[in-house]
Amino acid sequence: MSKVHVMLQGKGGVGKSFVCAMLAQYQMSKGKTPLCIDTDPINGTFHGYEALGVVKLEVLHDQEIVPRKFDQLVDLIRRNDNGNDVIIDNGASTFVPLSHYLLLHDIAGLLQELEHELVVHTVVVGGQAQDDTLKGFLYLVRQLPEPVSFVVWLNQYWGPVLHGEERFEDFEIYKTNRDRISAVVTIPELHKDTFGEDLSEMLRDRLTFNQALEKEAFSFMAIRRLKMIRQTLFELMDNTSVL
Repeated sequence: MSKVHVMLQGKGGVGKSFVCAMLAQYQMSKGKTPLCIDTDPINGTFHGYEALGVVKLEVLHDQEIVPRKFDQLVDLIRRNDNGNDVIIDNGASTFVPLSHYLLLHDIAGLLQELEHELVVHTVVVGGQAQDDTLKGFLYLVRQLPEPVSFVVWLNQYWGPVLHGEERFEDFEIYKTNRDRISAVVTIPELHKDTFGEDLSEMLRDRLTFNQALEKEAFSFMAIRRLKMIRQTLFELMDNTSVL
């Protein structure tokens, strides 16, 4: 049974497209060809990765989000009968409309009939936006009933995800909903002046790791650091069976 991975988080700028791009590259490194879709009507960052062949889904009409246009998602998934997974990036502006659409139409049940499993991904960050991203995750858990499962990505770019000395797995929100969470993936902190800057440059140019490693603009040591980042991220995903 192939999986439909949907990224949902109401807070913008927390790394949603980054996670989708990494997930797509990870699957491609395993010889798969995931169907990648971008539903963000404002930024379309995921769509900017030309090497990933991301399909841009237009959901706006006269600057208003039209929920009916999400029907196109179902059509794309239904036609994707080659056994590969689907990866869907979603913007902050369509967070509520798409999550409501998934609930209203029992998309999880529909996908099961089509022999697909719905997996919802969300990002929780450290720093000032931590509470906002936790609220986004809580909204999703309450909005989307079982059998929907969740993968929580802890993005530590702005600092570790902590409440005092408590890690995420010690938070009440995790303890209460642990049966709904298939995996927690902690993105490691990167030294901003070296590893972080190399990765930021790669992301700004919407490059995959393979493209960046062939780009002459990156120094020998920058390429070495990018290889180390890729290895670390892919090993994390190797340990996450739902991916």
